[in-house]
Amino acid sequence: MYVLGIETSCDETGVAIYHAHKGLVHHLLYSQVEMHSAYGGVVPELASRDHIRKLTPLIKQCLAESALTAQDIDGVAYTAGPGLMGALLVGACTARSLAWAWGVPALATHHMEGHLLAPMLEDNPPKYPFVALLISGGHTLLVKVEGIGRYQLLGESLDDAAGEAFDKTAKMLGLGYPGGPRLSQLAQQGRPRFRFPRPMTDRPGLDFSFSGLKTFTMNTLNTTAKTEQDKADVAYAFQQAVAETLVIKCRRALQQTGLTTLVIAGGVSANQEIRRQLQAMAEKEGAVLNFPRLEFCTDNGAMIAYAGCQRLLAGQHEDLQIFAKPRWPISELTSVHRG
Repeated sequence: MYVLGIETSCDETGVAIYHAHKGLVHHLLYSQVEMHSAYGGVVPELASRDHIRKLTPLIKQCLAESALTAQDIDGVAYTAGPGLMGALLVGACTARSLAWAWGVPALATHHMEGHLLAPMLEDNPPKYPFVALLISGGHTLLVKVEGIGRYQLLGESLDDAAGEAFDKTAKMLGLGYPGGPRLSQLAQQGRPRFRFPRPMTDRPGLDFSFSGLKTFTMNTLNTTAKTEQDKADVAYAFQQAVAETLVIKCRRALQQTGLTTLVIAGGVSANQEIRRQLQAMAEKEGAVLNFPRLEFCTDNGAMIAYAGCQRLLAGQHEDLQIFAKPRWPISELTSVHRG
């Protein structure tokens, strides 16, 4: 089974082809970062229009470079949510139309499930069950994963997600968009001068909260940041606070569940300091840490093609309606049972 995957949830247009037995055949990604950087963040209307311009050419290119035609495709998976409504609709309308024209099933795929299953694209994927930390621009989740669709939410962000906190702090530092990678780069020049709070780590539970850390960072900047070195020191302290908070929560999740495999996915999982600290924690706990390669940390079509393929193989598909759901809790997903 060849599955075409389409990802258009925000500011990246991703297309991929996945085969049920051969694995990932090909994938392409177009980023809108340069366009949105002029505005300091994603402009939803511009994102939607750019998806319209880029999606069809990318699909044609992906098929051509895979030496495949439309007749070879057995199903189409597309990101139906969560995400920006206009951007989601571009992918949903295109995917649903292609599936109808080609006479194949379509599958509305959950964006965060795609991230969660991205490590399955690797040669040595993690085995179920495991604990997953999903850290992206709009989501910070800890999930116990027993199989595809068998997810138990252990903790989530009660306000700003880690990625949002990175971007907003970067904006305070005048670093522009995208803020997260630029803040991490600046933090490499920082010194361990400040001690920022590790939010919600002094109480039981696995939920996250980063809005207070963001406010603490702003107050520190307003009172002490005069030089570029001051800003680097603040960036260092902020990144350390986020990384150590994630480490503390992941350690608790492993201990509470008794599991020994930890999966890290989502755009923020590309952060090297977060990876380093989580790897050190996993080694101390006797756990195995899995994360996708950097190209599959951010939004991409490959993760959607894989997740969609697993559900299509189980017989799931959509009716003729065009489905898009900008707010879609991962807890609403049904489990997959393969015969």
